[in-house]
Amino acid sequence: MTAITDVPGLRVGHAGRTGDGWLSGVTVVLPPAGTVGSVDVRGGGPGTHETDALDPTTLTRTVDAVVLTGGSAFGLAAAHGAQRWCEENGRGFAVTGGVVPIVPAAAIFDLGRGGDFAARPDAAMGYAATAGAAARKIQHDVERGNVGAGTGALIGRGKYKGGVGTASITLENGVVVGALAVVNALGLPFGTSPARGEPGSVRLSEERASTPRVSAEAAEAATATAPGEVPQPPALNTTLVVVATNAILDKAECKRTASAAHAGLARALDPSHTLADGDTVFCLATGALALDRSSEAARQVSLITLQSAAADVVRLAILDGIGCAESVSTPAGEFGAYGR
Repeated sequence: MTAITDVPGLRVGHAGRTGDGWLSGVTVVLPPAGTVGSVDVRGGGPGTHETDALDPTTLTRTVDAVVLTGGSAFGLAAAHGAQRWCEENGRGFAVTGGVVPIVPAAAIFDLGRGGDFAARPDAAMGYAATAGAAARKIQHDVERGNVGAGTGALIGRGKYKGGVGTASITLENGVVVGALAVVNALGLPFGTSPARGEPGSVRLSEERASTPRVSAEAAEAATATAPGEVPQPPALNTTLVVVATNAILDKAECKRTASAAHAGLARALDPSHTLADGDTVFCLATGALALDRSSEAARQVSLITLQSAAADVVRLAILDGIGCAESVSTPAGEFGAYGR
């Protein structure tokens, strides 16, 4: 199984809690020092922290950690824990007297899904996830499904369990493009069968013009209201993604790669980027491998190839997160595994 950690130097840590009203957690992507990063926020209801610092026109170039968290806007406090770990370990933007860690973060809405609205990630959980990432070996396996920020994730208007997924693609020139996704979507998988072909996977149907976007059974289950029931507004949702590569990219190229990667989100989920989703894609470039920039044509081909791979790997990571998610039961409800 491929993972975002196939990009050399990247490590991933999870922290979460279930039971006693809890169903939430934090995932931290910890890149090597000097990693360049940017972000593209497309959803209508985002919860983010420090994303403005990743704009190509701003001062800083590098990213010290990316925090993906449950708890909606409350959970963004987890970024403070990651910042504290980075400061303790000398990671950050150098200023007089010390360093200021650049730790962007984004949150999914999972409040109350374990039964207690106040059970949400804090700085201590963010610190634990960051320390956990730092303790892992390079190119380690990444836990998937109901872990970290995917602990309380749901899909299909809150009917099915979502989770953490990851994948990678290696191009002919040696460039590795990986993605990690936290799937907490309003929609359902685009072009999949609700029946799994094997454990831990969502079976893809043939991609033809006549392929239904999602099975009629799954669509009806996700959107139907009982007779006489007043339709409720859509649940609050978000799919969060970190795309990473070992290529040398500047901040503007990271921004364009994050933008291109959103196409993978749209290919995987129907619908996506709605008013009720906070869909956000971060892009990290570790700078270990130079692209072919021998001519303007070569530069364009190199970037287009990489960015196309980013869209593909995001789709795979999202389907992986859904396929690895396991059903849970809490005082707030029963959340089944999609396809079972």
